[in-house]
Amino acid sequence: MDRMIGWLRTRDNEVLFWANRRPVHRRTHKWLGRWLSTITHMGGATFTLATALLAALLAPAPWHTTGWQCVAAVAISHIPVAIVKRKFKRLRPYQAFPEVNTCLRPLQDSSFPSGHTTAIFAWLTPILLTDGLWYAVVVPAAVIAGVSVGWSRMYLGLHYPSDVAAGAVLGSLTALIVNYSWLSSSI
Repeated sequence: MDRMIGWLRTRDNEVLFWANRRPVHRRTHKWLGRWLSTITHMGGATFTLATALLAALLAPAPWHTTGWQCVAAVAISHIPVAIVKRKFKRLRPYQAFPEVNTCLRPLQDSSFPSGHTTAIFAWLTPILLTDGLWYAVVVPAAVIAGVSVGWSRMYLGLHYPSDVAAGAVLGSLTALIVNYSWLSSSI
């Protein structure tokens, strides 16, 4: 078991260093850094809750219901995130490895799981489960947002791949439970 855990940690670190590397060209590095520093905030609770609330209040059917499901999923998903972060006090990659590139004002709390990734996937999952006229436009944009936020967390040296994966699973499962509960209560 120890060998398997060691192997998983090694792979986790390898993927982190690969995702955290910087482009050789200065212009690409500058543009990518700005883009990922901006996109990472799309996974924050403020952005996901604000966009979900706007959809809940202003969007036509079926998107207003999706907006309320997103609000519920994001809010509920942060309860287990807070509990797990307190229980597993994992250092962030930039704290564990001095060679990891990081942003200007990095977060100091526990790394596991990624709250930003949890929020974006809790927000994303109800959208993926909604049928509607705008589905062909909304779904690709939402998927790109989810993947970009997860990637940005590693690029910025704030999370390991396992933090991001755990956040994606936690956010998605919470949203699935919210969606199922919503459908069960409306029958």
